[in-house]
Formats: sequence, C-alpha cells, structure tokens
Amino acid sequence: MTQDLLPVTRIPRTGLPAHAVVVGDPARAAAVATLLDGAEEVSYHREYRVFSGSWKGLPVVVASHGVGAPGAILLFQELADAGVRTFLRFGTAGAMRPGIGDGDLVVAEAAVRDDGVTHQLLPPEYPAVSSPEAVLALQQAARGAGAPYHRGVVWTRAAFQPGLLPLFSYAGAGLAAIEMELSALLVTASLRGLVAGGVLVIDGANADELVDEQATGGYDPHRAVVAAGVERGAVVSLEALRLLAEAEGEQA
Repeated sequence: MTQDLLPVTRIPRTGLPAHAVVVGDPARAAAVATLLDGAEEVSYHREYRVFSGSWKGLPVVVASHGVGAPGAILLFQELADAGVRTFLRFGTAGAMRPGIGDGDLVVAEAAVRDDGVTHQLLPPEYPAVSSPEAVLALQQAARGAGAPYHRGVVWTRAAFQPGLLPLFSYAGAGLAAIEMELSALLVTASLRGLVAGGVLVIDGANADELVDEQATGGYDPHRAVVAAGVERGAVVSLEALRLLAEAEGEQA
C-alpha cells in the first residue's frame, strides 16, 4: 500500500536493516548486492535502487542515491526515517593530494560543505565530520583487505564540470579527494545522532588534470585500475559495517 512507502524513494517505512552502504550508481548498488547472502531488491524508484541482504550474518541495506547532494540527501533522510542508523558512503573521487593513486581508497575524516544543499539547512560554520568509529572501522577493513588507502578531509562539491567561474583552489590545505555527496550524509547523520562515514575509490589521480579532462571529455573512470579499486572498496565497505555492528555488540 502506498501509505506504507516513503514518498520520494518509495522504500518501506519499516522493516529495513539498520546498517547501510550507499552508492551513487544504481548499477553499482546491484553489483554490491551480489556480494550479499539472500539479496533482494526492495525498491527501484528514480535513481533510488535499494537492496537488502546479509554480509557475514549482518543484515544490511545497499542503496543508490544518484549524482549530487540535493537528491542524495533525500535518500539519506528517508533511510533514517525507515530506521537505518549506520551509513557508509562508497563512491568514487578525484585525488587532491600527492601520493594518492588511481584505484586507491580514501577514508574520509570530514568533508568541505560545498555540496549545494546543506548551506540551505545550517550555517556554514556547522562541520561535516565522519563518526570516529566509522573512520577506524573503514581503516581496519581496508588493512584486512590489503587495499591501499589514505585518510583525510574530502571536498564535496556540487558542480562536476568546470564552468565560466574560476575554480577555487584548496591547494595547500591538505585535502585528500574531491567528490559530490558525502558532506550531505555527514551533516544528516550528525543532526540525527547516527553513525556515518565514507570510503572513496580514486578514479582520477590529479585533481587539476581531472578538471581539464572533464572539460575536454577525456575523463575515463572505467579503467581496469579503477574497477579493481571498486571491487576492493565494496568489500571494505561491507566489512566495515560488520565491524561497526560488532563493536556495538550486535550479533553478526
């Protein structure tokens, strides 16, 4: 019945697992779901494709949020309304710091709120920070998977391609990567008292070159080195959820 579904994503109001991996691409959600035991598609409306299943005995949700924070935050809010209390964003990003290569993982400690939506909800001074336990669980899972990883602050930016305005530079600020949705998740989680974090696969190893490639059509996130990183990142995300549940004392 329609009254049992949330209005934007069309997910059930109740009955979902409490731990979720959220991704941008609906096809990636389906790919991550293949790693689960007993995976079932819960719903697919607009860009929001949602699966449930279990990872090593832990019930989990895998859901897609599309491109950009304004649409993504609707998924985060409705999943929270449905009872999800632990979120890990698994996505791709461009590297901003020397030494971070294609296919590497970046575990986000915090995010710059240049997302195009949270500034309409809160003053700019409000931080977008990952839950410390999420950072540590992702780090532990990356080590366990033998995945090359880095930690740092990421830049969540609403615009993907460059325009007429000069691109503000965070050179020298030590940022690790640039992506499009994480700060919206971290702010949502902080406001609701939830656990949240993010792990990103690098699909462009130099942010300045990435901007040029986006402008000229040379950007290619479909290379084998990126695909290998995505495979590692999916396992790392799910295992980190299990570690978080274990630390909470849940049976998994």
